[in-house]
Amino acid sequence: MQGIASWRIGMVVFACVSGIAAAQQTLSPVQVTAPAYTSHHGGYVISGDFTVDPRMPSLVFPSQPLLTDDILSVQPVYLADDDYLVVQECASADCSRASLVRVWHPGGVATEIQNDANRILIRHENKYWIWVKRLPLASTMGCRECNDQHFYTSFEPFSPPMVLMPSGELAAYNKEALLTARTQDRSP
Repeated sequence: MQGIASWRIGMVVFACVSGIAAAQQTLSPVQVTAPAYTSHHGGYVISGDFTVDPRMPSLVFPSQPLLTDDILSVQPVYLADDDYLVVQECASADCSRASLVRVWHPGGVATEIQNDANRILIRHENKYWIWVKRLPLASTMGCRECNDQHFYTSFEPFSPPMVLMPSGELAAYNKEALLTARTQDRSP
């Protein structure tokens, strides 16, 4: 699929309402009944053709492989205070290692950006996936080096697939809570 792959995260899919979430143990699955969005603009194909694998309902990925010079556009609409939206790609032939492409927190983009916080230039054909990880709220009480940060902003560049590993002073200060969160499931 040469062109621009566009995906917008809607409040229906990733919204976390604490009152409703506390009352429900599991969320009902979201079924998309409309055909995949596709249009043409300036010689580019603009597509919203993404898939959720029933075996991994917390994972969203392009239905067709992203190719060199494609642009992946991700626009988080709503993230809860403890949600981190992650784009990863395979970093090994068997995908046992993943490379972090971009991370967003409720305050905006958390990782290095090229020109646009919501657009990712695909540098090479590979497997890419998008998911949300819920991390414990960062505690900064007593941490002089944390500079009153409320969100994790630095992460290990390589990890197992679908694992987000914060790094830096704030992560070191919240080490125990982050280790516990690492074993928890991803958000659907």
